[in-house]
Amino acid sequence: MTEKVTIGIIGAGRIGQLHADNALRSGLIELKTIADIYTEHLVGTVYEKTVPIITTNPDELFIDPEIDAILICSSTDTHTEYIIKAAEAGKHIFCEKPISFNIDHTQRALEVVKKEGVKFQVGFNRRFDRHFRKVYETVRSGKIGEPHVIKVTSRDPEAPPEEYIQRSGGMFMDMTIHDFDMIRYLAGQNVTEISVQATCLVDEKFTRNDDVDTAVITLTFEDGSLGVIDNSRQAVYGYDQRIEVFGNAGVVSAENEPTTNVHISTKETVTLDNPKYFFLERYQDAYVEELDAFVRSILEDSPLICSGEDGLQAELLAIAAKTSLKEKRAVKLSEFQTITS
Repeated sequence: MTEKVTIGIIGAGRIGQLHADNALRSGLIELKTIADIYTEHLVGTVYEKTVPIITTNPDELFIDPEIDAILICSSTDTHTEYIIKAAEAGKHIFCEKPISFNIDHTQRALEVVKKEGVKFQVGFNRRFDRHFRKVYETVRSGKIGEPHVIKVTSRDPEAPPEEYIQRSGGMFMDMTIHDFDMIRYLAGQNVTEISVQATCLVDEKFTRNDDVDTAVITLTFEDGSLGVIDNSRQAVYGYDQRIEVFGNAGVVSAENEPTTNVHISTKETVTLDNPKYFFLERYQDAYVEELDAFVRSILEDSPLICSGEDGLQAELLAIAAKTSLKEKRAVKLSEFQTITS
């Protein structure tokens, strides 16, 4: 029988249930416990029938000797508390992004993780997308030479509800943080400077909540190469997810995933389907792979593809982006205190 990792999940909202579904399907995982402050919505579901323990007390996971790893899928304001408790209990940790809204809190949590020697993976699922992974591998192989410009386009199909905006931490921390991680991943190095132009063009509810919905962000990397991120909270044609790395020997890119790959060609026109509309649909396979990769790193004691340091750097970029917009200037990342991995 294949060796398995026994896990518990804290948080049974949309993303927690997604990971629970993937855990139940995985041949590498034994899902023992789901904890959430509310469990009524789990009554009569597959989780009640297949998961041994459903509880409103997350502390049960930390004291259970059978649980090897904990997935933290609860609200962001609870993350660092649960990270510290899990690490001190000797549990490996997978945490959804962002680690927190406060760099000091994130640093403290990562210090405890490092001290206790447990594995810690951040939920930047796009690193595990097969298309983006192929771009990454192409860049690492040297096939396009030295990267000069990296572009990330990330546009949501529709704006989120105002209630979500109010607790999201702002577009840079909620949405663009994925793009900050992806652009660092593709570059293989840290950002030294960031400059932001952003505004509200989609919906006034962003203005009401001191947020933005449209942005163009330029970044400079350690070797002097450049990055560009463009974001929008509303792309009427679908979920727009594209990347490109331009180098001195060529270019590599990944385009959108359409709902089907059917092309219709006539005398008048050539048409194809719109991009997939929902992030859970577009990145379905990536979510499966990120969880299995986390578990494999535990079973094999191998390095993680997305570490706590990666989570910290993405948070720093989100905070630096907000500073750049507010102060209308380019911001050097050296202005912010960091910790080493």
